[in-house]
Order: sequence, then C-alpha cells, then structure tokens
Amino acid sequence: MRTTFFATLSTLVFLCFSSCSITEKQAVEEAKKITVSWELVSNFTEIETGFEARFHLANESNFPLTDTNWALFFNMSPRPILPTKTPQSATVQHINGDWYKLTPRVGFSLKPGAAIDVLYEGTEAVNKVTDAPLGLYFVFYDKDGKEENIVQVANYSIKPFTRREQMLRGKVDLEPLPTPEHTYQTNRTASLLPTENLQKIIPAPVKLTLGTGILTVNSSLPIYADKSLENEANFLSQKLKTLTGSDFSVKTGTPTGKGISLKTGTIRVNGVTKEAYQLGIDGNGISITGSDAAGVFYGIQSMLALIPTTTYLKPSASIALNYVQVEDAPRFHFRGMHLDVSRNFQTKETILRLLDLLAVYKVNHFLFYTTEDEGWRLEIDGLPELTKVGAQREHTSGKETPVLHPAYGSGPKAYDEGKYGSGYYTKADFIEILKYAKARHIKVIPEVNLPGHARAAIKAMEARYDRLMKEGNEKEANEYRLIDPNDKSVYLSAQGYTDNVVSVGQESTYHFYEKVVDEITKMYKEAGLPMDVMHAGGDEVPEGVWTKSPIAAKVLKDNPTIKDPKNLQTYFFRNLVKRLKKRNLEIHGWEEAVLTKAADGKLVLNPEFVGQGVVPYVWNNLFDVDLGNRMANAGYPVVLCNVSNFYFDMAYNNDPQEPGLYWAGYVDTRNNWAFAPFDMFKTTYKNSMGKPLNFAGLQKMKPEARKNVRGVECQLWSETVKGRDMAEYDILPKLLGFAESAWAPERPWETIENRQEREKSMSTGWNIFANTLAQKELPRLATINGGYHYRLPLPGAIIEQGMLKANVELPGLAIRYTTDGTEPTAQSALYTGPVKVSGTLTLKSFDASGRSSRATILKVR
Repeated sequence: MRTTFFATLSTLVFLCFSSCSITEKQAVEEAKKITVSWELVSNFTEIETGFEARFHLANESNFPLTDTNWALFFNMSPRPILPTKTPQSATVQHINGDWYKLTPRVGFSLKPGAAIDVLYEGTEAVNKVTDAPLGLYFVFYDKDGKEENIVQVANYSIKPFTRREQMLRGKVDLEPLPTPEHTYQTNRTASLLPTENLQKIIPAPVKLTLGTGILTVNSSLPIYADKSLENEANFLSQKLKTLTGSDFSVKTGTPTGKGISLKTGTIRVNGVTKEAYQLGIDGNGISITGSDAAGVFYGIQSMLALIPTTTYLKPSASIALNYVQVEDAPRFHFRGMHLDVSRNFQTKETILRLLDLLAVYKVNHFLFYTTEDEGWRLEIDGLPELTKVGAQREHTSGKETPVLHPAYGSGPKAYDEGKYGSGYYTKADFIEILKYAKARHIKVIPEVNLPGHARAAIKAMEARYDRLMKEGNEKEANEYRLIDPNDKSVYLSAQGYTDNVVSVGQESTYHFYEKVVDEITKMYKEAGLPMDVMHAGGDEVPEGVWTKSPIAAKVLKDNPTIKDPKNLQTYFFRNLVKRLKKRNLEIHGWEEAVLTKAADGKLVLNPEFVGQGVVPYVWNNLFDVDLGNRMANAGYPVVLCNVSNFYFDMAYNNDPQEPGLYWAGYVDTRNNWAFAPFDMFKTTYKNSMGKPLNFAGLQKMKPEARKNVRGVECQLWSETVKGRDMAEYDILPKLLGFAESAWAPERPWETIENRQEREKSMSTGWNIFANTLAQKELPRLATINGGYHYRLPLPGAIIEQGMLKANVELPGLAIRYTTDGTEPTAQSALYTGPVKVSGTLTLKSFDASGRSSRATILKVR
C-alpha cells in the first residue's frame, strides 16, 4: 500500500474542522505535528536480562486520537514483549520479525494539545541507540476499522542513554561502564612508537629485509609484464598514475633497463606455492615474481603498501621507496568476507568499493549474501516475483499477505529515499561484480539460504502462485511453491519470524533451488567464470517447524529413521547435496547444516557429510565453544568465522552511541587481530556478558586436524547497517586485524602456553599493529577510492587534581580538545601532556588526514 496520509479525512477532520474545508496537503502537515519520543527506562528489571521502555506521544495537531482510529507501526531489534505490571493506555504488540505496533486500548483518548506516556517491557536488554524503534509511521483507520491513510512520523526523538541501568544489560552484565575514565585506563598499555618500528606491510609478510638505498619511482620506469599478466600490469599502472599524475607505460617481454618487472615463476614460501610472491626493490628497479597471477597481484599490493603515507596524502610526480626484499605467501588459502545485503541493501557501487578494499588487504573470497527473510537481492530469469516482491519492503495489512513488511526502519513506502529496505542487483550488475572481483583475484561465492531465513523467497513464490492461479495455470503455479499451505506449525525464529521456513517434503522446493542455482550458473558463465561453489546456508532453523505439516508428516512416515521433525533439516540438506553435486558444486554451509538435534534439542555433530564435498562455516564459539575444533577433528574442512572475533556487526564496545549488535558481546579491531586459529582457547576468554569461559573437558584441535582448517572469514550482517558509510565504519579498521589473522604467518604468542607470558607478547605485537594503523594505514585509507569511512577511537580521559590526562587506543593519533563545550576541530588545542583545565571538556582524536573520532565529553567538577 502506498497511499499518502489523508487522501480522505472526513471522519477525523470533521471533529475539529466541521465548519471549514481542508486540503490533503494541509491534513498531512497536521498529522506530522504528532510527535513521538522513546526512552529506555532500565535494563534492571525483574527479568534477568529484560528491559523497560517508554513511548511519549504529544498531540500537537488539531484532531484527536481515539481508541479506534490509529496505530503506530515501527521496527525494533526483535525481542519478545511481556505484559506490563500496570495497565497502560496502549499496548506494544509483536507482529513478525522486527515489526511491531503500538495500538490504543479501549477508552484511549489523546486530544489536541495533550500528551501521554506508554510503558512496555520485554526480554533481552537494550543498550544501544541502534536498538531503539525506527521507521515509525501511523496508520489511520476509518469508522469500519479499515486502513485509510498512512503518514510517517516526522518528529521523533530518542532520549540519550546516560544512566548505569541504561548502559549495562542488567545484573548479569560484567562489562565495565563505557566512561572516559575506563577508556583511559584501558589505553595505558599502549605507547607511541617511532616510524621505523612500524609494521611495513599489513598483513605482515613471511620475511622482509630492508636495504640501505632509496629508489625513485616515476613515469620514466616502464612496467614490464608477461602477456598473461596484462590485468595486473594495468592495475599497477593505474594506481601509480593516481599517485603521481603520470602515465606508466606497460610493455611485454624482458626488461631492457631499469623498470618494474612483473612475472611468474617457481616460488615456494613457507611451503606454500599458491599466491606466493617475491618482491625486490633496489637500484635496478622493482621486481615482482609470483607463483601465479594472484601472487603477482599481492606483490603489487605489498609494493603499494610500502609507499610512504605522505605520498598518499600529498601525491607528487615521484615516489621514494626504500630498498627491500620481501618473501611472502598466505597462511590460509581461504581468506573471506561475508556481506549481508538483504537486511539492508547496498548499491553496486558500494560492493565494488568493498572489493577494492578486500584486495588491498589480500582477502580473496567474498560470500555474497543476497537472500534472506527481509529481502531477495538478485534478479533471476523466469522468477520475476523474486525481485518485484522479494526485493522491496512496504506497509501491508498483515504478515499473511504476499508482501514483505517493513523491517529495520525501512518505513511504509518501497524505495523511499534515505531508506535501505528495497533494491536488487540486475543480472548485468551481478556479472559486472563477478568480473570486477575476478580482476582483483577475489572469488565470489553465492549463497541461497534454505530451509530457514527464506521469507522473502516464500512471499515472492506465493505472489507467483496467486498470479498463476488467477490465470488458471495450477500446474505452473505449484512448480516453485515453497510452503505446505496446510502447515499449522508454530515457531519463532532467532529474528522473531513465524513464517520463514520452507517445506522440505515437496519437490517444488528443490526445483526452486535448482532453478535459482542454474540461473546463477549462467551468470557466472556469461562473466567468463566457472561456478564451482554454492553456499547453501542452513542456519538458525527454529524449534517447532514442520511439527504440524501434513507433507512433513508423510516424509516422516516414509522415512522412520528420521524419527523427529527437528531432523528434517538433515533430510533436506542430504537431498540438496545430491542435487548440487550433480552440478559439480562444492557445497558450503553454516555449521548447522552438518549438525543434528538430539532428543533434548541440543545440536550434535553429524559425521554423515565428511568427505562429501561439504564445507561447514563455524561461527558459534561462544555458545558451543569447541565446535570448530570438534568439526576439524572429525575430518570436516572448516572455515572459522568465530563470532567473538570476526563478526563486524558486533559493536566495537558498549558505548550506547556505538552502532551495532552485541548478542555475542563486543568485537573490536584487536579481537580480529588476536586470533589463534589452532588454539582458540588462547584468545577467547569471556562470554557475551563478560563472564570467564570454562574450557574444562572441551576438545582442543588435534595437530593432525590443522590441515582441515581451510581458512577464516569475517562477517558483516546488516541489521543495523544503513548505507555505505555505516558499512565502512563497521568494517574499518576491523578488516585490517582480520587480514593479519588470515594471511600473516603464525604469531609468536599463538604457541605460548603460559597466559601471563602470552599476553605480554600479544601486548607488544598489538602495540606495533595499533601504531601502524594510526600513523600509516588509516590516513592512507582516507585517500584510496576517494576515501573510506573508517572509525577512529574516542580518546580516554581523566581529571586528577584539576589536570587533564588523555590518551588514545591507537598511538599516533592526535588528541585535540576544547573547554567551552564546542566540538574540537583540526585547529583546536593539541593535547601534548597533562594540562590544567576547567569547564566542559570535549576531546576528539585526529589522524594525519584530518579525519576525527566522535567526541569524548568530560566535565571538570
């Protein structure tokens, strides 16, 4: 429904304007005068991790709100709602997913000029502004209760989170309060290092030896490349032109003089012969020899990383490079990033920028998550409803309609400006992305997630079913139908959905999957690429599915060994694997795809798919701590996606203003850097609430199982990610820490058993890395591709005897401050040491590019 508010308004307007006429535009403006604010009251409730919140409605319009003529719809980070202890004039109801509504109770009245508070309670504490209700809009009803008009709330505010009971997640939250004083104490372990002590390349190479001379690089140095390396040579030429403003010629054949040589040859570094390279810079020029084209490409990236930061900030015709010899190869062949574009859409241009960024830090796999409950983002020939219905969100009368309802603040109108609920990639877009990634040696892995997380596909195929049934074509209508229409199962998914799981007992579900896979395969072929991997998803199928499905009941009767409906997922995956293997596809999936459920509901390892071309991605290292170890020990080739280290959507910390989720705790750049893949217990100490983990009785990874770790992957799920800038903020600088864990050789601390000695070694290593980020890498990122939107940490600060003491997590960042409450700028006072202050202090960190952090505020008492 796309009606605008007050197309007709006779019932409401007559009460206040019986003697005058009113235009639609005037009515809309009146409706916008209804203001709404929201406040988190407390997370310290009678429920251990519950919350209490309050809506405040102020009617500044000229018409009354009654107990029948309105409802307020909104999205909120999904949480079950509890009955309030005291009766309220209106009630918050969960509809589906993160879609809620506030509806008046009998007797409700809000006259012009009046205001009212509505309290409500729920489970799962709230401590982020990004958790607050978003995308608010009113639906107004006529005297018969029919939806008449819709208007988005124009005046909405969220009250600040300032109290302890707002910033902590209840009594069980052991994390310290996010104060400037605590940040200062945490930062004290960091110290400023001179430039010569910085890490020369991120991620660190296997071996780097500095020479004593300097090579001047300018356009007089031609690029010599093997014919097979034309892509890499042109890439380097373009990068050097951006920095110098001059064209660098590309020639084939053997260098005839000083120049830049790109070639392939027999290279083995640390026993690795794929993606390996040798880089030499000396008086004869630059030589990059790779074991393959990818190795040459990564040698180029390392050469670009060696260019002084000052050159990136102030390009000049010549570049000065120190003599150096580098030998390098990746620790893991699989170095991946997953991006969810379904919860909130990202443009093609943003994807291309991200691929460039991944290439800089030698990430070579991109798991493109284009299907979810909240959106289907890829055009598929022959199934137009997937994008006509599945790629857009808008208001609908209820969850039963074949429409995607609003989610994550997308509002009531599809393709609304400034919202991210609608959008998709055409076939041409997808093919362009594939080609762009290939040129940067990145493998794009498509994912179609079933049997759960499938609501967008389900609704799209129901719309298709309805269309074809109206046309009298029942056979075709059922060809790709995904539900059992007689299924009465009751369940609630992790994201609050009651209708997001497909029927696994009907052929049409498998036929749909095969159709989609075959169409995606055609796009790969058109891009000139083989498609040899498919990610089948398989995560978070909720309890209760298929329990009241006649079709599922028949499957259980015909297959008595399944025993329980909860294990129909294994039946589904088994059938899917057979079909995908016929297409010569390796099948990847989330960990749940190779787990079964015991009678008590607990997930247990299923060895059935070992050796069957199935690769599980293991994310759950906090709630099933040793799962990755057990899977590798059982013979599964695993990709480690540990939530405690590699989930970029987890907020950097518990500051309420820091966007992101925290169901698995908080994940910062250091967490990404500090990862021991073969002994995860060495680097993960606490659960999501800050409670120490107990590793007693858990499996460690066997030495012979290490070969089963195919690699690591970072994830950006997009529930709280609105647009490009927010995505890049969540990614950077976390990606650099991840890249170090994915590519760099084993760090010394990974094998130190004594915790005190290990943490001392880690602290030394992290200090070097943190200095390198601040002084070198982040300013460079401000210039690449027009600049990326990275995060800078807030300064820590304390007042001792009237003296300001301040520091920062990444040494090398400047701290500037004001004492009059204004925001610091690049011209504000520079903090160089303890200083006498008074008034309201506002501090920011700045890097060499002029970028700054959010503000730290401290009042001198």
